[in-house]
Amino acid sequence: MSTIEAINSENVANQNSSAGKRLRVCHLSLTLCTGGLERLLVDFARYHNREQFELEFVALGETGAPAEEIQQIGCPVFQFPLTARGKLAKIRQLSDFLNQRGYDLLHTHNAYPHFYGSLAAYRSRIPVTIQTRHGRRFGETFSERMQFAMASRFADRVVPVSDDTGQRCKKIGWLDDTQVTRIWNGIDVDRFVFTGSAQKLTAITVSRLSPEKDIVTMLHAVQQVVQEIPEFRLLIVGDGPERTRLENLTTELLLNSHVEFLGERSDVPQLLTQAGFYVSSSLTEGISLTLLEAMSVGLPIVATQVGGNPEIVQQPATGLLVPSANPGFLASAMIQMCQNQCQWAEIGLRARARVEQYFNIRTMIKDYENLYLDILNPAFKS
Repeated sequence: MSTIEAINSENVANQNSSAGKRLRVCHLSLTLCTGGLERLLVDFARYHNREQFELEFVALGETGAPAEEIQQIGCPVFQFPLTARGKLAKIRQLSDFLNQRGYDLLHTHNAYPHFYGSLAAYRSRIPVTIQTRHGRRFGETFSERMQFAMASRFADRVVPVSDDTGQRCKKIGWLDDTQVTRIWNGIDVDRFVFTGSAQKLTAITVSRLSPEKDIVTMLHAVQQVVQEIPEFRLLIVGDGPERTRLENLTTELLLNSHVEFLGERSDVPQLLTQAGFYVSSSLTEGISLTLLEAMSVGLPIVATQVGGNPEIVQQPATGLLVPSANPGFLASAMIQMCQNQCQWAEIGLRARARVEQYFNIRTMIKDYENLYLDILNPAFKS
């Protein structure tokens, strides 16, 4: 799978431009609250081609600051909970809403919107439906696998954010290469000024404090690191349901002078510049935006070899990868990174260059827009 080539896209763009018609696109997500997916949706609103596309955003659940930001940018946002009882009734409810809005394309994000959105779009006769799969944690039960496979039959294209996720999409959805197009997630590189490492033995992680991020393993790794490098410190940015448990574990492991919980912060770009390198202990990932942000600042990476991480981190050029759920391996990599402090500047330069070349938000959005136009081409020819 490769990124999109704009072969037929210009033809469609010219047809619609000459007709003075902008394509109406709906982004359908479960929520518009704080999170990586929601950050991407804000960037879709900010950087889309306004001459060709008219974007609206629909959340089937909670909304928050990202929804407000999208509205400030100038794109309509709708909160539309599916309150009807039963799957068929929910599909009809969403279909009626989509009919009223008159969209040319529905772009769904992750499992719940994919299932209801794809079937509702088919019922509403929306010309094109695209589904983005933002991570590999889906299809855990037989019912979930069947729903994904069924919804994918009604989607014109399934777009995984990593090759690893793409393989899972093809396996669970019984899809072939023509039905799946990988587009890597991207970040707004301009938000993250390249500073390079802070040249001090401090690591940082930015994470929701939830079980899949496995901060427990990270804390046990830190316990081993400080035995060899007493001055080592770890900054943990983020909040979540496991915070109290993790703070208690930090106390039990006698790490209070080495680990600092900073909570939810809005100044992440600045906080990244205070660290020597970035560390992640996740059990699963799609394309990790926080890894990309750290690399954009110029930090070397120590991360688990899961999901799309090997597609981001080139080992050893931009960092080190280790098996997940293993404090010993993670500790060894962190110690190795500390001992190679003289290489941090060079590693950081390579990390920034890789993000700029392959994971830029503007490139990502252009790839999606080219895909929209390429798939819509037959519809506009008929």
